Amino acid sequence: MTQVNPTASVQTVPYALRRVGTIMEPEPGNPLEVEGVLNPGTARGPDGELYLFPRMVAEGNVSRIGRARVVVTDGVPTGVERQGVVLAPDEQWEHGTRNAGVEDPRITFVEPLGLHVMTYVAYGPLGPRPALAVSEDTVAWRRLGPLRFGYQPELGTDLNLFANKDVVFFPEAVPGPDGRPWLALLHRPMWDLDWLRPGEGAPAPRGIEDDRPSMWIGFVDLDAVRRDLSALTSVTHASMVAAPEMPYEESKIGGGPAPIRVPEGWLVLHHGVTGADVKGFELAYGARYTAGAMLLDAADPRRVLARTAEPLLVPETDDELEGTLGNVVFPTAVEQVGARRFVFYGMADSRIGVAELVRADGAGSPDGAES
Repeated sequence: MTQVNPTASVQTVPYALRRVGTIMEPEPGNPLEVEGVLNPGTARGPDGELYLFPRMVAEGNVSRIGRARVVVTDGVPTGVERQGVVLAPDEQWEHGTRNAGVEDPRITFVEPLGLHVMTYVAYGPLGPRPALAVSEDTVAWRRLGPLRFGYQPELGTDLNLFANKDVVFFPEAVPGPDGRPWLALLHRPMWDLDWLRPGEGAPAPRGIEDDRPSMWIGFVDLDAVRRDLSALTSVTHASMVAAPEMPYEESKIGGGPAPIRVPEGWLVLHHGVTGADVKGFELAYGARYTAGAMLLDAADPRRVLARTAEPLLVPETDDELEGTLGNVVFPTAVEQVGARRFVFYGMADSRIGVAELVRADGAGSPDGAES
């Protein structure tokens, strides 16, 4: 099976986002941030402090991943204290002759491994390719290399041929295709190869009728990773989870922060795009990026239980409407601060904002059902 057809047993997604404000913007005079700070990951350090890992963009669209302590005032994230760079495009597969970057980190503390796992986009010679780094302390990050998708004859194609973005791990083991506990990740492959060979397209995998960029899931063998950490880059059993369906997702969708275990299943915040008519992975000038949500089945995360018919957050403030790529809110991280959860998101590809995640039905905080 290349796609698990969802059957909605939950009719609504009972969560909402409440905008808090801008938490980080480019530092005047800092050459590493002259083209913006955006799309961060987050992690708790051994000291208990919350750290932000922004994508920092220098002149020429060269991206690095920084580290900054989050300043919390009266229980709300309000600012950052910069602490330097943790990842730069130092490897040959992270840059080409006219491009370079380590971009858009997503960070998950993966409980079965006791490690922070960072997925990021390596902008190398063949465009964006997902890669992994791991850390015990959030300061030193060890690269494991690019993700490698195992061949699946039923797809009729090789996923390694295509650009892929929006990769993020689940924080816990989930039931895998054979019923055993597996690690799982969301990802967003793109079938268009016109950027590489103009005029030469590529068909979507066998069984995929909607070729718009969509959310997929993949699995990693937990037992193999426990024997050899490098196996964390080996992904198999890939299948589509959700294609664009709602009006605010007309052009494409992609995953955001690490999924959150809630009473209804797995809460996945994602972005939906409208107005984009671009090739490959180019910036979608003229598009509108909004934030939505869906619920995945805890017993089978390939199955969608519900999704929001309308976005939870849309570009409205000046910081979200004006920037390198205007009209964008792009959620990439979520963290608990005290009894509250906050989502960190890119604003117009130039700044970083924060919004509070709350239950829309008044049933309390969106804490997980499992302890």
